Parts: sequence; C-alpha cells; structure tokens
Amino acid sequence: MLAIDLKGRRAFVAGVADDTGFGFAIAKSLAAAGASVCVGAWPPALGIFETLLRRGKIAESFKYPDGSSFEFERVYAIDAAYDTLADVPDSVKENKRYSGRGDFTIDGVAQKLVQEFGEKPLDIVVHSLANGPEVHLDLLEVSRAGYLAALSVSAYSMVSMVKRFSPIMRPGGSFLSLTYLASERVIHGYGGGMNSAKAALESDTRVLAFQAGRKHGLRVNTISAGPYASRAANVTGIIDEVIDYYERNSPIPEKLTTEEVANTAAFLASPLATGITGTTVYVDKGYHAMGKGIK
Repeated sequence: MLAIDLKGRRAFVAGVADDTGFGFAIAKSLAAAGASVCVGAWPPALGIFETLLRRGKIAESFKYPDGSSFEFERVYAIDAAYDTLADVPDSVKENKRYSGRGDFTIDGVAQKLVQEFGEKPLDIVVHSLANGPEVHLDLLEVSRAGYLAALSVSAYSMVSMVKRFSPIMRPGGSFLSLTYLASERVIHGYGGGMNSAKAALESDTRVLAFQAGRKHGLRVNTISAGPYASRAANVTGIIDEVIDYYERNSPIPEKLTTEEVANTAAFLASPLATGITGTTVYVDKGYHAMGKGIK
C-alpha cells in the first residue's frame, strides 16, 4: 500500500491564526500523515487564537472523520516582517500586542525550535504568509511603502525563512509556500502589489530550490492555490466573486476545498515527492489552463 507517511518528522507552519485558511488545513493534513506540527502566528492575532484554543472554541476543527483529533506541538509568535530582533522598531517592541512574546522574528523562532527540540529539529517548513496593506488599491494607486510591504512579508520572508531554517533542518527536508495565479494573470481587485509579490515568490522558489538543494539537500516548492474564502482573503472584497467565476469556468466546475490544497502539501513534503523541487504546483480545479471564460 502506497501511503503518505510523515511519522517521526516535525513541521513548522508559519501563518496559522485561525481554523479557516490553508495554513490550518495543511497543519491538519501533515498531522494526519503522522508529523508533529508546530505553528507560527502573527503576534497581534495570536492572543485571540490562543483564547480560541484554550476555550475549545475551535476544537471541532481539530477532529478527523474517524473521531480522532490532533493538537499543535507548539504555537509560536512570528512576525515575518523582521529577520532579527535588531530589525524591530522600538514602537513595535513596546506595542502591548507584542509584549511578552520574546523574540518573534524569523531568526528568533528558528532559535526557539533549536532550544526546545535540539540541533536539527525540523523536516518540513510551510510558508503560509501574505500581507498587502494596500491590497484594496489598484497598482497605479499603491504607495511605494505599501508595495514594498507586500513584497517584504509575502515574498522576501520566504527567502529569509529558507536562509535561517535550512541549517536546522534534517537531510531530505522540504520547504513549501502558497502562491496565486495573480502572479501571471490580471486579477482585477487583487491589488496592493500582491501580484508582484506572488510573482517574486514563484521566481524565488526556483532559485531557492537550486541553492538550498546544492547547499543543504533540501527541496523548495510552491502551490498555486485557487481562491478560497478564508478570513484573510475576505480583506480583498472580491473573493466571493472570484470563487464563483472559477467554479463556473474551471475544467472541474466545483469550489476548491482547503483539504485539496492541504493534501497536496502533505504529498510534496513526503518521501513520495523527493524528485519534485523548484516547481509551482497548481491546485485550482484546472482553472490555470483556461484561456477564455465560458460563462
């Protein structure tokens, strides 16, 4: 029997602050395959997430169809806008939403993982992070600061994570990120420079795959997921319209589920996918293949 087996492996999924998005679904699928899963959440959102976890408000989301369930091994604060604590402005360090979180930078989380689990604690790293503070603005209206902020958190953070997590990963490890078709097609309403950020993320995936592969023996891939109405996606204001359009015009005219993306992520992280790196894998019901809408 051919099965995805991640027993004995540990994953870190960055970008989980609720139970609705791809990040949570990926964490759940990795755990279902046997992996121990740690997650990272943006500090301003972490307090609410911790409350939901502590009070059991999202306990049902941790259950599998057979009645079993999983839990996170650790939950860390991570702000992917910062590589090291020296990069963090005093105004952020003094913000009450960051208070008591320790070193919440990318490097800080890498160090915590080593401190808590040993020298080589990881096998899988998932980058489920994106932020465009001006995503509601057309590209012609985006400020330089808004554009660069989108690229910083949505694309460069992946570079930083590969740089800082590669040395603490075991041989044969895997990196994965999430991208979107706006990297190569015009998606009107998906603004703020996020199209450029996703294009950068895909280009960097190829370069990082070469460099991390040669230097560390690690794989780097990205999933181009179709639209899904997560809390984060609702910020765009167009998500329901885009989902409806995809459903009517895709080769498989159905709505995408988070499980479909998550199961692909588990496969790419597994020994079954050791020959796949530097690749953008489309999980969008085939919509990316279409050149003309039909409805």
